[in-house]
Amino acid sequence: MTSTPMPTRGQRMPRSERRAQLLDAAQAVFVQSGYHAAAMDEIADRAGVSKPVLYQHFPGKLDLYLALLDKHCDTLESLVRAALEVGGDNEVRVERTVAAYFQFVTSAGAAFRMVFESDLTSVPQVRARLDAVEMNCAEAIAEVIAEDTGADDERALLLGSALAGMAQVAARHWLAQGGDVPEGEAARMISALAWRGLGSFPKVEA
Repeated sequence: MTSTPMPTRGQRMPRSERRAQLLDAAQAVFVQSGYHAAAMDEIADRAGVSKPVLYQHFPGKLDLYLALLDKHCDTLESLVRAALEVGGDNEVRVERTVAAYFQFVTSAGAAFRMVFESDLTSVPQVRARLDAVEMNCAEAIAEVIAEDTGADDERALLLGSALAGMAQVAARHWLAQGGDVPEGEAARMISALAWRGLGSFPKVEA
């Protein structure tokens, strides 16, 4: 996530820039303090704006959180879909799909924590967004598996969910361990493991 420069208090900004600035400030506070401990006063101070200005853009703390969550979920889904659309054989697609999850967990601002480690999973609006991005990524992978192997939708989705789950858990573990294994090598190791399984399914001849 690209940080928006923080202006001095009172400086006028275009609405879109102000919104991006407020989201950057909220992201930093949410990651540092967690949702429940984060305060709108702290977010406003970090953004260099008055609290009324913050409320002009976001009526409440949950609205801020959901806006950030939507942004990060869209980013993850875009990374996965872009990985699947690249040229090359399916082994390359698997490698790039796994790499997309590693890229996501290393993005600036620790955006992945809101998607994979949210402390608001019991809130219906949050749960719905998390379930949606998980399903959307699994379905995108499943579409390629179904097309290539002829598997029915249910079986393809099961495999797609397995690959997505393996990639995100491995990427988070790698990051938590300090990333001693180079990122590219780590992603290739996991993709090789996944491909040994997926590659065993016979390819449907066109």
